Amino acid sequence: MQLDLNFKGPITVSELTRRIRETLETDFSDVWITGEISGLRVPSSGHLYFTLKDKGAQIKVVLFRSGSRFLKFVPKDGLEVILRGRLTVYDPRGEYQVVAEYMEPKGIGALQLAFIQLKEKLEKEGLFDQSRKRPLPGHPRRVGVVTSPTGAAIRDILNVLGRRAPGVNILMAPATVQGDSAPAEIAAAIADLNKISGLDVLIVGRGGGSMEDLAAFNTEIVARAIASSKIPVISAVGHETDFTIADFVADLRAPTPSAAAEIVAKNEEDIIAALGGLRSRLAYAALQHLRNLRAKVSFAERALVSPVRRMQDYALRLDEMSGRLSSAQSRLILTAKNRLVSLSRALSLLEPFAPLKAGFAIVKNLPDGRIIKSAAEAASAGRLMLQFNDGEVEVEVIK
Repeated sequence: MQLDLNFKGPITVSELTRRIRETLETDFSDVWITGEISGLRVPSSGHLYFTLKDKGAQIKVVLFRSGSRFLKFVPKDGLEVILRGRLTVYDPRGEYQVVAEYMEPKGIGALQLAFIQLKEKLEKEGLFDQSRKRPLPGHPRRVGVVTSPTGAAIRDILNVLGRRAPGVNILMAPATVQGDSAPAEIAAAIADLNKISGLDVLIVGRGGGSMEDLAAFNTEIVARAIASSKIPVISAVGHETDFTIADFVADLRAPTPSAAAEIVAKNEEDIIAALGGLRSRLAYAALQHLRNLRAKVSFAERALVSPVRRMQDYALRLDEMSGRLSSAQSRLILTAKNRLVSLSRALSLLEPFAPLKAGFAIVKNLPDGRIIKSAAEAASAGRLMLQFNDGEVEVEVIK
């Protein structure tokens, strides 16, 4: 054993710990770490204490109250996060730990960045311009829907349309609305509906959720599919406060699938009420016009001394023409009704089995059921089946 001449004696545990802390705080003063939260504790002080771990290691973390109050989410065990902080040593226990200064759920930051970048790209291309937005049809009769066949969105759409406009036809193109395969499925469903003629409008969307849940509607493939649609598109992603890329590209944004259905289908009762209002206005306008005519006639009668009789004749003719017009309208309706009855009777005479009700029968060959059209065919057949109005009878040809 050799003597170390530079040895100045042992140091205390506190001194060693201080030197370790100074080294760690110098070399790891600003680090980004990702891992899974475990053993989360939130005492009355408001500080957050937990362990950040992955498959191979773990490290203790503290997020003081001054920083935790700026969090936009609620930390929970099992949640993967990305945090920024500094490495230090807690002297009393000789444990190193991370003092976190910022934390976000893993993936949220990346999704938000991707959203911003794609939004800027498509906006520069003009895909969000109001000039390319198409108006929706006033009263669509055929509606295409792109959403999950098992989600709440399709049920909400069917309920609203069934209640407000039962005459509207709905054609659904099912698609996954969450997960890695969702963007391609949504885009393909939009393209498939565009191949079908006669659709008036498309509803594309899903129920609400987190930013990760709605990620499919923030993708370029879905945005371009909506922009390429020849049919007007309503974006109906179930979130009322935040926008998706699909909302910006679509011809119209609805805050929820139910709201989209209400936009598409105007209440039939409202339509009937509107028609009633138009009818009242038309009747009032006609009455006013007739009153004006009669006022003119009355004024003419007062202005003319000798042709009073002529004015009276005109008044009588006016009333007579009004009556004739009313009679002509009634006769026209009656004629149309009689014509319909006549056509119905003629159609009933063309019914192939109508003669059976009059006592005729259809002769068929046995066993193949071929219809016999002559006596010679019947004689050679041997066994026949006679079909009457109320049933069939099997017979044998004797002569």
